[in-house]
Amino acid sequence: MTDDQPAITPDVRATATDIAEMEVRGAATIASAAAGALATQATESEAETPAAFRAELRAAAAELYETRPTAVSLPNALRYVLRGMDGETVAALRSSTIAQAERFQRDLEQAQETLGEVGANRLRDGDVVMTHCHSTDALSCVEAALADGKHIEAIVKETRPRKQGHITAEQLREMGVPVTLVVDNAARRYLDEANHVLVGADSIAADGSVINKIGTSGLAVNARERGVPVMVAAQTIKLHPDTMTGHTVEIEMRDEREVLSESERAEIAAGDPDDALVVENPAFDVTPPRHVDAIVTERGQYPPESIVMLMRELFGETTAEPWER
Repeated sequence: MTDDQPAITPDVRATATDIAEMEVRGAATIASAAAGALATQATESEAETPAAFRAELRAAAAELYETRPTAVSLPNALRYVLRGMDGETVAALRSSTIAQAERFQRDLEQAQETLGEVGANRLRDGDVVMTHCHSTDALSCVEAALADGKHIEAIVKETRPRKQGHITAEQLREMGVPVTLVVDNAARRYLDEANHVLVGADSIAADGSVINKIGTSGLAVNARERGVPVMVAAQTIKLHPDTMTGHTVEIEMRDEREVLSESERAEIAAGDPDDALVVENPAFDVTPPRHVDAIVTERGQYPPESIVMLMRELFGETTAEPWER
């Protein structure tokens, strides 16, 4: 391949497909998979010059980046690995890239454990948490609380249309947590029985806005009206540095077939082809910071309006995308 058409390994393409189709899900899992894919690209690259090697890594990162535009952990992982790529020879570039990817994955694993310990401090013995979607960061807080000897119970929303709440319910039950599974529309009724709303995040903006699975913002509004505190558990890889310069987080629109099956669509079309039905399937929504009580990270817990200070500390004032030419 030429520098204009860099070679991308099958592993990178397979990882990109798995992320796009949500076979790989969860921000930390996505980030780790992306870093691992770049390490594989570096290992298997047959580039003969440093310029060609760099071009391949940029192309691989760009392919991965396009899969999930809202999950900021993905570009943050790509930024971390590519910025650690250093050397004057292909061998040096390969070695530094692989080492950086492995370092990122080790730090990522430790970050979630530390975050869980921070979040567990907000949970008391006997608390009931209400969850939405599936978040390993949020579950790490419950797991750490259990390790401290606290009794925790959970009310789990099923989270349509993909029902990720069922995954949360299964994993909580495996931890020994009593679980009540409810349909999304029942959340308001059961908030009176909850001590905390505990959710994760796919991205967090500089103003403290939380971008998470569709339905989170409505739950947070109801929780605020009921006086139930909202805790967002999110590793710092979820912080969206581009929002410091006014960038708006893109909300991913997913396939309508997650909402309406092909057979249902065909049945509607057969009834009246001229009566078009529009189906929209946004994957995420934005929860304003005024509805969030605390954002818990591996660096500590922050009120939403203070998260920009942590973001500046980690990323500086601006960022450039290292996969762009």
